[in-house]
Amino acid sequence: MADTREPGRQLQVETHGLDVIGDADRKGTPRTLFWPWFGANVSVLGMSYGAFALGFGISFWQALAAGVLGILVSFLLCGFIAVAGKRGSAPTMVLSRAAYGVRGNRLPSVVSWVLTVGWETVLIALATMATATVFTRLGWGGGTETEVVALIVVCALTVVGGVMGFDLIMRLQTVITVVTGVLTVVYVVLVADHIHWAAVSAIPSGSAQEFIGALVFMMTGFGLGWVNAAADYSRYLPRGSSGRGVIGWTTFGGSVAPLLLLVFGLLLAGSSETLNKAIAADPIGALTTILPTWFLVPFAVVAVLGLVGGAVLDIYSSGLALLSAGLPVPRYLAALVDGVLMIAGAVYIVFFADDFLGQFMGFLTTLGVPISAWCGIMLADLALRRRDYDETDLYRPAGRYGDIPLLPLLLTVAATALGWGLVTNTAASWLTWQGYLLDPFGLGGKSGAWAYANLGVLAALALGFLGTLALGRARVRTQESLPATAPATTV
Repeated sequence: MADTREPGRQLQVETHGLDVIGDADRKGTPRTLFWPWFGANVSVLGMSYGAFALGFGISFWQALAAGVLGILVSFLLCGFIAVAGKRGSAPTMVLSRAAYGVRGNRLPSVVSWVLTVGWETVLIALATMATATVFTRLGWGGGTETEVVALIVVCALTVVGGVMGFDLIMRLQTVITVVTGVLTVVYVVLVADHIHWAAVSAIPSGSAQEFIGALVFMMTGFGLGWVNAAADYSRYLPRGSSGRGVIGWTTFGGSVAPLLLLVFGLLLAGSSETLNKAIAADPIGALTTILPTWFLVPFAVVAVLGLVGGAVLDIYSSGLALLSAGLPVPRYLAALVDGVLMIAGAVYIVFFADDFLGQFMGFLTTLGVPISAWCGIMLADLALRRRDYDETDLYRPAGRYGDIPLLPLLLTVAATALGWGLVTNTAASWLTWQGYLLDPFGLGGKSGAWAYANLGVLAALALGFLGTLALGRARVRTQESLPATAPATTV
């Protein structure tokens, strides 16, 4: 979001946590949402998704269709949830209390926290591995010592951004957007001659099940990874901001870079089977193998900045989710706690994990199921509402939104159980228990044609949404019939 404050004002640690943003602190227009969403998604990791999509055994055109649909639809969901931010002025996982109750909302808050900590960990690990690969090619080391130094630097940037909060994040995202955008264009120009359309067009088509699997993977890898944070930035907009503008600029800002990067990544991966396989092991570093030596350092800059841009937004939102889950500390301390966990997770991925892609896909699909269930419930609850949120009652267990309502919690558990029964993660040994409904539902079991279609993510989203529409209307009408409450202290 563009910085509209008076010149010369120094950055300070943000004091806002779960509290409502007052009218005096609300600023900008919907189009300013472009900056944080574009900056968080302009990472060259988007190119690697081309190889990930082709890995499902589908053709270039099928992968392109799956990517376009998956990216646009998933970020459109972010846009819808972002509208709640300007209607309620609070973080996403506080606004979720309207659907789940004040203490009942701790369940999706914990899931949201795990998801965002997981994402920031993955992004930091990728930035570290990419830096080590660049240094190896330059002959400047690239071993364990280089990885340690890179990890320290990248983690420091991310943790500082998350602890400082909104103002610094928005300044960082503007810089990251410009620098990363320009250097990415240079990268595309330099490696364009590695594209061979004859090889790309010769890739055989896959089945409908493989196409659906790629589609769902793209959804979980992009917009569905952000829905639980979608209102964290729109809450700073003035109350009268256009809802359509919030939806449009969130969707556009989040999806435009991944769409362009995906197309180029598909062309590169489809042109070289060797590069395609290398990306699975080192999604960012493998992209350096086709670069001239003189551009390796600029590429390291673009890779690290793009990944840090996403990680900073994640650590900010993960801190808010941790507070919403019930941790009684200031926001900046919650972000610091998440930073420690992020570092520990990144150390494991960089120094101990053997199969990055398998663990990554397992992580996305496993957490994609409960977060999709939450997303469906949140979207339906938002669609049923005709009035803005009562901001005071979002913090009162005895208020209109209730404390621990059973319907949303039971729907979440049921949708998650259904979803996990319809996904498989054979590449991640600790997740092989999933897929237990594929055989009873006549879908061929864990080795059948539907095993990798990831239907569970779509099923959880649909059950959460339709179940809330069908069963939650009366509850919402009752809530909105009550008179407004007086301001109260946030919790």
